[in-house]
Amino acid sequence: MRYWLMKSEPSEVSIDDAWSAPKRTVAWTGVRNYQARNFMRDTMQVGDGVLFYHSSCAEPGIVGLAEVASTAYPDHTQFEPDSHYYDPKATQETPRWMMVDVRIKKKTRLLSLAEMRTMPELSGMVLLQRGSRLSITPVTADEWNFICKQLA
Repeated sequence: MRYWLMKSEPSEVSIDDAWSAPKRTVAWTGVRNYQARNFMRDTMQVGDGVLFYHSSCAEPGIVGLAEVASTAYPDHTQFEPDSHYYDPKATQETPRWMMVDVRIKKKTRLLSLAEMRTMPELSGMVLLQRGSRLSITPVTADEWNFICKQLA
């Protein structure tokens, strides 16, 4: 089992939106970074743990626990000319962008980015590294377990 931190802008899909979705499951659309795409396509497996993270908001941080609910499949927004995520180079035969479904397991208190930065146990976390901007990052088992204890 692997663990991931997945960032979502609350104005796009918030934890409340995901919680209200059928089966508490949302498609993780709009990833347009090759490394993040490759994590979904090549490494993520159904059942992997997910830290649901609100980004680009007043107080960014972890707001819930989730799991990967599907294997990767083509992100439909790459084919939609009216979509912000449209990619004219993508075709149905050779899609460039993938997505997975994510199922919310639990809404939690906000564990803010600022609070995480004060925790020595998380000093090696990819999210907290200088210049880290990926929307999907791996999380170690030790980081996952520590964070889950903070959210209990």
